[in-house]
Amino acid sequence: MIPGVSYRRKFADLSEQEVLALAISSEEDDARIYRTYAEGLRDEFPASAAVFDGMATEEDEHRRLLIDAHSARFGEAIPLIRREHVAGFYARRPVWLIGNLSLERIRDEAEMMERDAQRFYEKAASVSTDAATRKLLGDLAAAEAGHSRTADDLIAEHLDDDARDAEGRSAHRQFILTWVQPGLAGLMDGSVSTLAPIFAAAFATGDTWNTFLIGLAASVGAGISMGFTEAASDDGEISGRGSPIKRGIASGVMTTLGGLGHALPYLIPDFWTATTVAVIVVFIELWAIAWIQNRFMQTPFFRAAMQVVLGGGLVLAAGILIGSG
Repeated sequence: MIPGVSYRRKFADLSEQEVLALAISSEEDDARIYRTYAEGLRDEFPASAAVFDGMATEEDEHRRLLIDAHSARFGEAIPLIRREHVAGFYARRPVWLIGNLSLERIRDEAEMMERDAQRFYEKAASVSTDAATRKLLGDLAAAEAGHSRTADDLIAEHLDDDARDAEGRSAHRQFILTWVQPGLAGLMDGSVSTLAPIFAAAFATGDTWNTFLIGLAASVGAGISMGFTEAASDDGEISGRGSPIKRGIASGVMTTLGGLGHALPYLIPDFWTATTVAVIVVFIELWAIAWIQNRFMQTPFFRAAMQVVLGGGLVLAAGILIGSG
């Protein structure tokens, strides 16, 4: 291949047979994508899986009709032409990425798939000068619009209010297990465990820059440690807590941020100004932790505040006393 030269065909250069072949391969791809969505959702969201099973069946039916049309007009040999062979044709997200998508995002992706196909065929039909090709493209656009209506009917059939509520609760629970719990544990560890070394260093040295460096090292080190520990502690297969990589990232990032919150004020050159700001940040962090526990973990706010703020305050005092000694 010559660098800088595109080997994609322009849509305007395709013959009617090639347009039909492109439609057939696109329907095949979309059916496979919907079935992949269904398999990925079947255990946790069976009602949504049934929706995507139905949409895949619809794609199979349209593919069958397109193949029949091709056989009648051009014979049995269908040219091999796919989306990636045509310049400007809509692309599809690789199916292996769906493991990182939420249920609502997968539904949005499916809606976008149908909308992209419909819009493309409508635009192609509007610029076509061949009557037969224009009619074919218009029929394909109408078929894609029909897919969207079919999707709405399937959702209405399989996703009643009870099913939606159940899937919503399941998705919320998964969000808590995968992101909130590890992130909260990291934030607590980063905020509380770094208090003593940072404030001990501050009061022992009186040097804001060295205190910042110690706080930065403690925060980053704690973040790396917590991230790897969380990721290695549970692969999520049995516990259902989700991807260990996601949990490790949530825990590691929040641990680092928890420590950096009261380390960054020591970039201020004046010691007492930096320390005052750092103490204020500490109590904001501790109250934020108590709020998160109350909001997502249903821990009574007063109890959460007593546990976190009191515990954090004791660690802060210990760091100051040790540094002052």
